[in-house]
Amino acid sequence: MERFDGKTVIVTGGALGIGGAISRAFARQGANVAVMDVNEEAGAALLKDIDAADDRVLFVAADAGTDEGCRLTVEKTVAAFGGLDILINNVGIQPPASYVDAVELPEDLWDRILNVNLKSRFLMAKHGIPHMREAGGGVIISIASVQGLQSMNNVAAYAASKGGDLSLTRQLAIDFAPDNIRVLSVNPGTIDTPLVRASSGADRTELESALADYGRDHPIGRVGRPEEIASVVLFLAGDGASFMTGESVSVDGGLMAKGAWAD
Repeated sequence: MERFDGKTVIVTGGALGIGGAISRAFARQGANVAVMDVNEEAGAALLKDIDAADDRVLFVAADAGTDEGCRLTVEKTVAAFGGLDILINNVGIQPPASYVDAVELPEDLWDRILNVNLKSRFLMAKHGIPHMREAGGGVIISIASVQGLQSMNNVAAYAASKGGDLSLTRQLAIDFAPDNIRVLSVNPGTIDTPLVRASSGADRTELESALADYGRDHPIGRVGRPEEIASVVLFLAGDGASFMTGESVSVDGGLMAKGAWAD
């Protein structure tokens, strides 16, 4: 796998699940990694796990759904490592209470999901791209979702946020190609993460059964692992994908090939 020595990466929502796997993968490959997350306990555990003794990993406790949180994360990253080369917009929420139709969905929950899942992409680009310009280029990768491509019942806010993420990817790719900034998205299928486990609504005894049921929806016969998303993200961020921009890549165990995938 390609090395990222000397490169600086921000991973939003980078302490757990897919974000944690991405943070670990970039750190293993030599990058300076700034991990943004609201979960300070998980952030401390991540730093301990990947051994930040060499000062190549920074944790920033910040809310990605706010301008202050996004600006602070970029500022602290640049202060610590001298610039910004790669931005991974991973942060996302899908609270169990949001699994209702649009009539029943509270407006404040709609706003919170759109702020974290979509507005954060705009804000991180707004504050991060000037530093990429200074560096002569960069890469932005968003973790979107197959739910931005096809629909299932009762996920109005989440689906809107992920569809918007894909559209924003295309827009940023066009606008900032002259600055040598590539912009891409990854569409995971069901991945075994704390978010998926929490949103399943299953109790501890039913959880493994629920994950197995999710897996049977995928032609490959199982749910994915966070590390399988991280490996694709590292490829897209590297020189091997240098002619790719404005595109999304589904890492979904065959869900999109299947067509109508969700009941």
